[in-house]
Amino acid sequence: MPKTSSPALAAAPPLPASAAPSIGSATATPHHGQRALRAFLRNPTAIAGLLLLALIMAGAALAPLVYPDDPLGMVGRPLLWPGKQWTHPLGTDSLGRDVAAGLMHGARISLLVGFAATCVGLSLGILVGAVAGYRGGWVDDALVRLIEIFQAVPSFILLVVLVAIAQPSVATIVGSIGIVTWPTIARLVRAEVRALRSKDFVVAARGMGYGHGRIILREILPNAMPPVIVTSSVMVASAILMEAALSFMGLGDPNTVSWGSMIGAGRELLRTAWYLTALPGLLIVVTVLSLNLIGDGLNDALNPRLEEDR
Repeated sequence: MPKTSSPALAAAPPLPASAAPSIGSATATPHHGQRALRAFLRNPTAIAGLLLLALIMAGAALAPLVYPDDPLGMVGRPLLWPGKQWTHPLGTDSLGRDVAAGLMHGARISLLVGFAATCVGLSLGILVGAVAGYRGGWVDDALVRLIEIFQAVPSFILLVVLVAIAQPSVATIVGSIGIVTWPTIARLVRAEVRALRSKDFVVAARGMGYGHGRIILREILPNAMPPVIVTSSVMVASAILMEAALSFMGLGDPNTVSWGSMIGAGRELLRTAWYLTALPGLLIVVTVLSLNLIGDGLNDALNPRLEEDR
């Protein structure tokens, strides 16, 4: 009697690569993301950081409405102390410019530089780190040597040189800060990709015929992003501090006002008009503190080792 194969045992035709779902590990699933979001929102320090940052961003967004004129324009008597005149509640500087207008417009520049420079650094770092960690071999060796060359030079000295060579502007400052900060992200992404490239879900993706680009973008990077997200909050704070230091040294954009340029303009009057440096310095401290609080909250929410404690 001839043997017949059961339809239940027949092999199903493979799905095309375009229709196959992502087979990454559970760390990149929506369920894990929702759990991390709930853990983040239950963290009081993270919420405090979000509220502080939201308040500063609201002030930056309302700056053109509250102070539509040029913040560098002279609008009052020089060195008017805070509270002396209601039209200038935070006083004026040595040239008669409104301090409150400078603080609100300066928040726009400082936050813009911080977030834009972080995006540049993340883009370069993720690209180099992912390629180095996934390819390995001589490609990895060459990219690691490139990272080491950038890290061998002190970052702020390299930043000053890059900005001094180019004409100081917001665009050149953003690009220069991104160039000096990408090696940290590249090393982090490389280490994460090297740890994930031999996992079962990556091997299964190769067996299904996925291309290298799809494997990196759809399978590996989503699982490598939690530490990158935490580090990015610190990078924003560092970029704001770098921009403030450049402006303090006179290497900021002369056509804009930032917190660093306000501190630099008031340093010669530190003993007689300390508010000129104290007010923008306080805003820098609050902004960096809020970003650090957010980073700590993200670390607690995205760290898988802390899930058992939640």
